[in-house]
Amino acid sequence: MESEMVRSRMRPCPTFLLVLLRWVRLRMCARRWRYSNGNNSRLPLCVRQRWAYLKLMVNSLYYNSLTNSDVVMDSLMEPIFWMVDLLTRWFGAVFVCLVVILTSSILLIAYVGLLPLILNTYSPPWIVWHIGYGHWNLIMIVFHYYKATKTSPGYPPTVKNDIPFVSVCKKCIIPKPARTHHCGICNTCILKMDHHCPWLNNCVGHFNQRYFFCFCLSMTLGCVYCSISGRNLFLDAYSAIERFKHMDLDKSGVPVTGMGQLIGILPPGQVSTYQTPPPPYTFRDKMFHKSIIYMWVLTSTVAVALGGLTIWHAVLISRGETSIERHINNKEAERMAKHGKVYKNPFNYGRLNNWKVFFGVEKRSHWLTRVLLPSGHAPYGNGLTWDICPIRKDLIPV
Repeated sequence: MESEMVRSRMRPCPTFLLVLLRWVRLRMCARRWRYSNGNNSRLPLCVRQRWAYLKLMVNSLYYNSLTNSDVVMDSLMEPIFWMVDLLTRWFGAVFVCLVVILTSSILLIAYVGLLPLILNTYSPPWIVWHIGYGHWNLIMIVFHYYKATKTSPGYPPTVKNDIPFVSVCKKCIIPKPARTHHCGICNTCILKMDHHCPWLNNCVGHFNQRYFFCFCLSMTLGCVYCSISGRNLFLDAYSAIERFKHMDLDKSGVPVTGMGQLIGILPPGQVSTYQTPPPPYTFRDKMFHKSIIYMWVLTSTVAVALGGLTIWHAVLISRGETSIERHINNKEAERMAKHGKVYKNPFNYGRLNNWKVFFGVEKRSHWLTRVLLPSGHAPYGNGLTWDICPIRKDLIPV
């Protein structure tokens, strides 16, 4: 029984053998006819038709009219993209835990080490400033990070509808509305997709882009605040660690006291040093100084890296673009420039209006309630249609 199964598995596909034998037979027939007549055009019509069909079938396996260098490079890089998407999908939860752990460590240092120091050394106005701004910034970070991770970016409908679309996704096989793109990590199409953020373990799309940007902005401001306000503490902590490290290296084996000065073992000025030793450098002091250094280095690094990302997204918002649309619009502008035309982004309503649409500002009080304070309001539109600017008439005076 097992031998029969093995033979059946090793047996080649009959359809493939049939096509191969037919191709070999036509090839031999064509050669014989060419050698006997010396002209390929004298082949029978049925032979020429089948030969052309076979050539077309073989060529279609590796060539089409849309093939170019970009398609070839994408095909070659596809295994790498697949591996990156797979790793990002697996490690998404790890990145989220890492954000929570690092942020919690900075908060622990701030509350346990820095807050008592602020209350004991700073004047009342500075105490109010640090406590008020620090807690406002903390609330903005926690709120927007939670909403960015838990809010769905938005997906196109999978059932039949009358919503206009610009293309069909070749992976989802569903209509794609304008500004919709496929995410290989989430394995679905995303409305107004910007990118997939591994630190959120979520895509950034139409319904959570504002939360993502506000989190980046709040985290950048918080890191800049910690870096600037903790600069002097960092310098003091670093110099203290270096000073006590050199003192440990300079210590002699056994101090000589009492008769040591009389018999000439020690010089006169060194006796007082051993009689009045410096204050002990305790384990608590060492941990406090190392915590200050850790906090300053981490917040300064994040402020630079995340600050650059925040500025980049602010530029994109000012232009009414996403990260993906930035590349698409550049290519389209180059293509139209070759024909002497100028490309205009249809989703760019002007810098100020773009920010109002992005934040959902409809009146003056919304700059406070929807921008400076946490707000869970939904964005403009449903992410499926982008026909008109919703703020041209009503919100320009705001």
